[in-house]
Amino acid sequence: MKQILLLTMATIAIVSTQAKNITTPKANGYPITQVPFTAVKVNAQTFWGQRIKAAREVTIPLAFEKCEATHRYDNFKMAAYTLQHPGHNGLQTPQWDVSKLKCLPFDDTDVYKTIEGASYILQTYPDNRLKQYIDSILDIVAAAQEPDGYLYTSRTVNPAHPHQWSGAKRWVEEEALSHELYNLGHMVDAACAHYQATGSNKFLNIARRYADCVIREVGPRPGQVCVTPGHQIAEMALTRLYLLTGDKRYLDEAKFLLDYRGKTSTHTIYSQSHKPVIEQTEAWGHAVRAGYMYAGMADVAALTGDTAYINALNAICNNIVSRKYYITGGVGARHEGEAFGADYELPNLTAYNETCAAIAMVYLFHRMFLMQGDAKYIDCMERTLYNGVISGMSVDGGRFFYPNPLSSDGNTERQPWFGCACCPSNICRFIPSFPGYVYAVKDRTLYVNLFTGNTAHVEIGGKTVVLEQQTDYPWNGDINLRIQKNQAKAFAMAIRIPGWAVNTPVPSDLYRYTDCQTRNYQITVNGKPVDGVKTDKGYLIINRVWKKGDVVSLHLDMPVRTVVANPQVTDDRGRVAVERGPLVYCAEAADNTSHSIFRFLMPTNPQFNVVDRTINGQHQVSFGVKAIEVDGQTVDTDADGRVKVSDTRLTLIPYYAWNHRGADDMEVWLPQSIEALGNYR
Repeated sequence: MKQILLLTMATIAIVSTQAKNITTPKANGYPITQVPFTAVKVNAQTFWGQRIKAAREVTIPLAFEKCEATHRYDNFKMAAYTLQHPGHNGLQTPQWDVSKLKCLPFDDTDVYKTIEGASYILQTYPDNRLKQYIDSILDIVAAAQEPDGYLYTSRTVNPAHPHQWSGAKRWVEEEALSHELYNLGHMVDAACAHYQATGSNKFLNIARRYADCVIREVGPRPGQVCVTPGHQIAEMALTRLYLLTGDKRYLDEAKFLLDYRGKTSTHTIYSQSHKPVIEQTEAWGHAVRAGYMYAGMADVAALTGDTAYINALNAICNNIVSRKYYITGGVGARHEGEAFGADYELPNLTAYNETCAAIAMVYLFHRMFLMQGDAKYIDCMERTLYNGVISGMSVDGGRFFYPNPLSSDGNTERQPWFGCACCPSNICRFIPSFPGYVYAVKDRTLYVNLFTGNTAHVEIGGKTVVLEQQTDYPWNGDINLRIQKNQAKAFAMAIRIPGWAVNTPVPSDLYRYTDCQTRNYQITVNGKPVDGVKTDKGYLIINRVWKKGDVVSLHLDMPVRTVVANPQVTDDRGRVAVERGPLVYCAEAADNTSHSIFRFLMPTNPQFNVVDRTINGQHQVSFGVKAIEVDGQTVDTDADGRVKVSDTRLTLIPYYAWNHRGADDMEVWLPQSIEALGNYR
């Protein structure tokens, strides 16, 4: 099987198709429509093209291999054997008691998430052998499904002795540890992706049978079990299933799972069940669970018009970006509970910032944009993408972070896999979908949200527009948008001017730049300044009859800038972070061998120098970045205990690029005073 998979992925690497004209999907309720990723072909040599290539050639094959090596497939096989031989008493193996297996009840989702990512790849890089490989996995999955649709291997393997987290009966531990509905969510997401990629109902039928089982058994009516997910994601997935099938029962179930949160017997802030969702105004508890729930609330609100959901989401998002949001776009300050902390609780060395939580924030911020059309949400999404998300995967796609701290004393290192593998498998499904975040459409307005070299086929008013974007972003701020084909004639092009280019690192007072630059961009059409351009919610809007060959050129200055945090963020007092464009930078010991990065003092008025740097990492990883150099001082003590100050130079690299050369010291927030130096370490 591994040999087949390697051949499959080798074929994928050389087989590609041009993006086809994509018609607008069934309305999802949002005023703004995402241009699907299948309509956006990201150039292979661009920043994001390289990450998609790494996911395609390394991460997804690795995940399939790990699913096999870590017995993810065996769980389904054992469940199928039990269904075929009830009461067998473990005669085929000494390990039929699932409670003794080295597995977790959500291990099944690693299979689903990897299939989802591979299905996204299939939509842009068709390959029959990969399709057949997925089909072979689905045969294993289907055989483990119980007659009424229930599919949860941690129970089915041995119903008399299920996994200790699962409870004696279905759903009784759902609000705690069983993850039955979490498994459903990832199954449904993967099945929808597989159907859209292949046109086959094979996986979709499996997922619908499980979803139908849930609808029958979980709900507020007599004879049902009234529980809500202990780990959210089913809400988003069931909404997606409704949009694909048109079966409103799935939307109704998603809304039930949200409406009854805080109304069942379980009330814990850890899983956001401490109060009804419409009464929640702050982000608390497990950050991944929270992010998925908020995204699910947005989906349901868009389809139902529930203004109470929208009001709660506005308050929660404001709480996050104003008080609980790391400069890297990560969330989740506490290791305990993998959770949001209190307001302004943003430690650096002990920051958790799970990779999955960053992905959840992308889902949330994008949905808030689709709902409100405000560029501030794309600004946050971009910050999280370039820093909090891709830091979780090595540049070659083969090693991963679970937490993403902003400071390290050499005890943090990317791993080739994890026993709890939610982050690598989540990266599998997320990275291939990146092109879908670049553009959006509302009526006769085309939103240009992200900057990456690509060719997009967009439908505006039912007519095709082909747009080519050329840029070396994020390394420089020159972006050219060329009209290759236009059947829509007149339409508005709304181009996001990033918050970092207009003196707003985040849409709150949580962070601010230390200089006073207010405008760092210029825009032209066909080389001439544009008259009558207006701005709206962070977008520069050009409305005209577009002709083939028209070129919009946007120049964004990319000076190196220093950022300070709100004084209430204790760990960052007296310290600055360094940014250039959308990238947050850090100091790593591998680039600064002559002195300790923890003893470096940043000058009050630093002078930065941007240089090209090649990072020659472990595991044959080599890649280029724009590094930053700055002169400053190191403060230390001599043998007699006297303070010694020395001039030195510090080199910084993009935060996502750290830890490619092994475990090492790293720092994002750099002190500008001896007091700040002393109160941190």
